[in-house]
Amino acid sequence: MTTIYKICTAAEWHDAEHAGAYRGSAVDRSDGFIHFSTAAQAADTAAKWFAGQRDLVLVSVDTDVLGDRVKWEPSRGGALFPHLYGELPLAAVLRVDPLQLDTTGRHVFPSQPF
Repeated sequence: MTTIYKICTAAEWHDAEHAGAYRGSAVDRSDGFIHFSTAAQAADTAAKWFAGQRDLVLVSVDTDVLGDRVKWEPSRGGALFPHLYGELPLAAVLRVDPLQLDTTGRHVFPSQPF
């Protein structure tokens, strides 16, 4: 099993829970896929795209459930990032953790698996 991570607002995630699937942020929908990060990429993603934002969650996702709809494609600096083509079914979600800000304004990630 490979775990990938989605950072989104708590409100977006709340909507996904009610809808039964996450269909992506406005940026995801515009790009045609849902952006994810690996554990090694998540902190940089948070700093680059979500700096200082409150009310975020980190969604941990099992790629085995998603199958071949996950494509590993080059992005920042040529690094491969996981992209999901299609909606994220709740059945693929392992856990959802809040991303709090520390006193310097950086997001604090859960200790596991980070």
